[in-house]
Amino acid sequence: MFSDMTIAHANIRKLYAFSFLQMTLFPMAIITLFWKDHIGLSLTQILLLQGILSISMVVMEYPSGYISDRIGYRVSLTLASLLGLAGWGVYTVANSFVDVMAAEILIGTSLAFISGSDSALLYETLKQEESEQHYERHQGRMSGCAQGGEAFGSLFAGLLYAYMPLLPFFLQIGVWFLALLLTHSMVEPPRKIAPHSGHLAEAWRTARYAFVENKGLRYTILLNTVLGISSFYPVWLIQPYMQHAGVPLTWFGPVWCVANLTVAFFSLASHRANGFLGERFMVLLFLILIAVGYLGLGIAGGVWGFLFYYLLTSMRGLRGPMMLNLIQKECPSANRAGILSLQSLSFRVLFVCTGPLAGLLADRGGVRHAFQYMLIGFLVVLPPLAWLFMKNLPVPVRKE
Repeated sequence: MFSDMTIAHANIRKLYAFSFLQMTLFPMAIITLFWKDHIGLSLTQILLLQGILSISMVVMEYPSGYISDRIGYRVSLTLASLLGLAGWGVYTVANSFVDVMAAEILIGTSLAFISGSDSALLYETLKQEESEQHYERHQGRMSGCAQGGEAFGSLFAGLLYAYMPLLPFFLQIGVWFLALLLTHSMVEPPRKIAPHSGHLAEAWRTARYAFVENKGLRYTILLNTVLGISSFYPVWLIQPYMQHAGVPLTWFGPVWCVANLTVAFFSLASHRANGFLGERFMVLLFLILIAVGYLGLGIAGGVWGFLFYYLLTSMRGLRGPMMLNLIQKECPSANRAGILSLQSLSFRVLFVCTGPLAGLLADRGGVRHAFQYMLIGFLVVLPPLAWLFMKNLPVPVRKE
């Protein structure tokens, strides 16, 4: 038993490493420029493309979580690595919207199989060791490793892109090959499997529990969804924002690097900040960071206007471990990945419905004006959701 627990404990270090590799995205800091200048896409097409990516994830999000709960988290992560290899491989020969769409669908399906599986594997590994109370700390470290990986990948992205536009994509294929080797070596911890009562019936039961029966879980998922989307739009709009402001191309990699290091730092500090402030004041802090961040991006402009983006990345880092911890506490082992996938599904559905509109606003009125409209939208939607979330705290721990 001790040997089995020691082997399973190695999952934690491997999940740290997988998070680092998964987010070591060499093309990310320049991909909007690649789409615009190399493929010839407009900002509307780019946000539409991300909407298509989200649709592919919406289609696969819950099925992938459901499958992961039954075939195992390790197998799900290995399949995700294979799909990631294929998607970035397509990018190396892409020259049209359709080619990029095919690559994004493969990558989106890969992300769907990762979504929930990595966090579920972490939680179940800790549960086997009877140390699940430390989940938020380890989730913060996973998030920190992920953002550290993205920072590393983006640091020289501008130079790589200037030297050869496809070089970041070739490097990305190597990253996913390493991820494949890593996931194959992970261990599946023992856990309860839900009795099989029919796939649709089981899926409906899980969704009903998450969105109807458990009010605390429902509002945690919904608030986390909108908080997540608030830090997601700038990911795709900050590059044209900086380009329009006259930020030199060689700055793009370091700017992206610092953004991800900010997420990493605040992810690592999340559990301490939550322990000091508590969930209610943490949510209030999230709202303040979003309001000031979007206000600055929408009004300041200029070469240094992008600095306000770091307020949103700080919020993103603080939010992730805290909100995921609250959700994990309410997930039964048998359906843990499925419920976590429902969280991601909510995020993707919201982005599918609003992403192309954000791109259209940016194309027609400029990115700064798009940020101003987004600020108004978040000020309308977030306070009521935050109030409902706070009203239903504390969330009781589900006994299994």
